[in-house]
Amino acid sequence: MRVHIWLAAALAIIGTVSLALAFEGASQETTAQDPVRAVDGEWIYVEDRTAGRTLEQLSAPMASKFSLRVEDGAIVLNGHGSGHKDVRVALDGSVTERPDEGKIARYRGDWKDGAFEYEVSFERPKGETGSGIQLIRRSFRPTTEGLVVTVAVDPPAGSASIGLYRHAEDIPLPTPAKAVIGDLAWLAGDWIGTRSSGSTIEERWSPPRGGALLAVSRTVNTSGKMVAFEYLRIVERDGGLVYIAQPGGKTATEFVLTEQTASRAVFDNPRHDYPKRIVYELSAEGVLTATTGYMKSGTPRRFEFTREAK
Repeated sequence: MRVHIWLAAALAIIGTVSLALAFEGASQETTAQDPVRAVDGEWIYVEDRTAGRTLEQLSAPMASKFSLRVEDGAIVLNGHGSGHKDVRVALDGSVTERPDEGKIARYRGDWKDGAFEYEVSFERPKGETGSGIQLIRRSFRPTTEGLVVTVAVDPPAGSASIGLYRHAEDIPLPTPAKAVIGDLAWLAGDWIGTRSSGSTIEERWSPPRGGALLAVSRTVNTSGKMVAFEYLRIVERDGGLVYIAQPGGKTATEFVLTEQTASRAVFDNPRHDYPKRIVYELSAEGVLTATTGYMKSGTPRRFEFTREAK
C-alpha cells in the first residue's frame, strides 16, 4: 500500500514539474515569436548605470515605477511622467497627441534593433514662449539582467541617463537580521521635528509590548492644518522585525530589518519603488534621525526629531 502511495505522489510531482516546464517553454516561445512582449508589465527601478556619476548623483532615469502594456501594434505607457496615463503609442511611427499643462505633447514610437523607443515633444500654442524641456527620448531594451532604460532630453542637461529596471518578483529580497522587538525600545516615545518649510512632523511610538511597536505620524503646516498622517508598526516575524508603513492609512508596505545596533535600525524593501530603505538612528545627544531613500545612491530625505517636552 505504501509503495502505491509513493508511486502516486511521485507521478503527481513529475506531472507538476512537467507542466511548469511546459508553461515556461511556451512563455519563452511566445517571447521569441513576439519580442515586443519582453517589455510588457510593471517595472521597478534597481540601479543607475550612467557612467561618471558620483554616488550622490545616482538616481532613477525616470519614474521609480512605471508600466508598459503591449497591445496589437502598440505599447501603452503608464507612469512615464507629465501626468499622462494610458498613452497608446503606435509602433508604426504615427503620432499620439495629449494636452500637457498649456502645451501639446506628441508621442511617436517604434520597435528598433531589439528595443522599444519613443520620443515625446512639447509644443506651445502660437504666440506663447517658455523655457524647459522640449523633447524627451526614451529607449527600453530587454536583457537577461532586466530592462535597460535610456533617457535623453533636449535641451540636454548632461549625458543620457541609463538605469536598470526589473519586475518586482525578479528583485532578490534582503537577508533579515535576527532581532526581537525589545531591541528597539530606544525608539519608543513622542518625537517632534520641524521641516525647512516650518511645518512640524511628529512620530509617537508606543513602548515595545506584545511583539510590536505601534506609532502614528502627523504633519501639520504653519497655519495649523494637518496635511499628512501615517500609521506605522514594527512587528516580530520569523525571528526578525518588519516595519509596516501605511501613509494616509492606505495599503501597507513592508520593510525588513537588515541591520541593527544598540541605537540604529535599517529596514529594506528593494521591491518597493520609493523609498526602498528606512533608517532610524538615535544620537548620543538624544536626537532621533529618520532617513528614507534608495538602498544605494541618491540623496536620502532626512528628518530630525527631539523628544516632546512634557
